[in-house]
Amino acid sequence: MKLINFQIGQRKSCGVLDCGGVLDLGARLGDRAADVLSLLRAGLIGQAREWAQSACRDYSPAELRLINPAGRCTRYFCIGVNYPDRNEEYQDGSERPKYPSLFMRSHTSFSAPGEPIVRPRESEQLDYEGEIALLIGRGGRRIAQSDALDHVFGYACANEGTVRDWLRHSKFNVTQGKNFDRSGSLGPHIVTADEVGSDPLRVTTRVNGEIRQDDTSDRMIFPIPYLIGYLSRFCTLECGDVILTGTPSGAGARLHPPRWLVPGDRVEIEVSRVGLLSNEVIDEL
Repeated sequence: MKLINFQIGQRKSCGVLDCGGVLDLGARLGDRAADVLSLLRAGLIGQAREWAQSACRDYSPAELRLINPAGRCTRYFCIGVNYPDRNEEYQDGSERPKYPSLFMRSHTSFSAPGEPIVRPRESEQLDYEGEIALLIGRGGRRIAQSDALDHVFGYACANEGTVRDWLRHSKFNVTQGKNFDRSGSLGPHIVTADEVGSDPLRVTTRVNGEIRQDDTSDRMIFPIPYLIGYLSRFCTLECGDVILTGTPSGAGARLHPPRWLVPGDRVEIEVSRVGLLSNEVIDEL
């Protein structure tokens, strides 16, 4: 099942997306389905599945404007350097990390699916990072790796856009370069875990049609079950939390010479069995 957040006119809602169109869950459930997270937290996914099997569709996708499918009221945990070739790109002679690198992002750093991502006034070093994102459906503390995938509700595509020269403004902190407004994107929808299945996922990044990144989740240094177990050791994961699982090699900063995103570029992040996220780059006004 594919779930979206959307706006039609002045009204925001969430719905089920399939080849038949969009089923408006908010029109049927009111505030309990104001967005995907409220639907999930209210325990209404079963009801949504029932309607998805029987109810008539309300809109075509062309009538709607998509919104970030995870939204505002959640935490974004981001993992760095989680593919082997990505670690080697640093050319610093270091061994593979023993534990995941971790930072957080704000909801304001993500543009909606299909809307532009923004190169800020402060820098020309806007870069792409294609990633697999997952949405936690059932929270917990000290989750065993053997149980971890039972806590995943669904998956999305992510462009974990980065302003490179702002990553080292202080001694240990990458937060600034990872949180410029609308520098990344997430979506275009959440695909439930049962539909995605357990086989490895392939993440591919294209810029203007040129493949820049291409790798599979079975090559992650820290697999998804490990990440869930690790994060839940020091904090309680909650329903609605989002984990961005790291980007493969091939980011623009690691090319020779570096290739930064410029206005007019189109970045596509594709994750097998999940979808395609596409955004054009613009300059901040």
